[in-house]
Amino acid sequence: MNWQAIFSIYRYEMNRTFRTIAQSIVSPVLSTVLYFVVFGSAIGQRIDTVEGIDYGAFIVPGLVMLTLLQQSVTNASFGIYFPKFIGTIYELLSAPLSFIEIVIGYVGAAASKALMIAAIILITSTFFVDLQIAHPFWMLAFLVLTAVSFALLGFIIGIWAGNFEQLQLIPLLVITPLVFLGGAFYSVSMLPPGWQTVTQFNPVLYLISGFRWSFFGVADVPVGISIAAICVFLAICIAVIWAIFRTGWRIKP
Repeated sequence: MNWQAIFSIYRYEMNRTFRTIAQSIVSPVLSTVLYFVVFGSAIGQRIDTVEGIDYGAFIVPGLVMLTLLQQSVTNASFGIYFPKFIGTIYELLSAPLSFIEIVIGYVGAAASKALMIAAIILITSTFFVDLQIAHPFWMLAFLVLTAVSFALLGFIIGIWAGNFEQLQLIPLLVITPLVFLGGAFYSVSMLPPGWQTVTQFNPVLYLISGFRWSFFGVADVPVGISIAAICVFLAICIAVIWAIFRTGWRIKP
């Protein structure tokens, strides 16, 4: 394993974040503050508690997961797409690097940036609500598994995308709606029975439910199913990336 090469890719991607700190860090945090103002204050005045939890605190896991998914996908997709766009990906592919080392460098940096922003949002949320974490280990496990899995998905999107518009297609039109419909700001038990059944087919529900369980000990679906779901998704993304590098799809002329 060429750790020096992995660290070089990782450091380059992390430096890019700090060169655009307003866009990379400040913007997501400001967006989260607005969510707290709109949902926590305006709606929170009408919804006192959800499953015995203060509504302002109840939405924190959903807000963190929303930002984590968006940032993981966006950072990883742009990170690998830009070398394709300017043509330096061929130098990367011709270097003495395996696809595993390339993926670790780009995905590791994207996941690190997403986790850093998630941590900032968690800290920011404590200024608005009294937040308790019932299962710290599982909270970290869900954060890391989700960040890595969706960074891998973003890596796949970056290879698939043919232009900058396509980079934003899935994060905006697929992931964000799934988060909003996956119980980020409400409990699935509040829905009519028919919609509860429909929501079970939303994969993001299992991420948010498991992550919320790590905070408050309550979940819309069994936590074991949530852990299994994210592990299966992680395995699928790894298999797809292996197939991409094995066939050269979208990365070799």
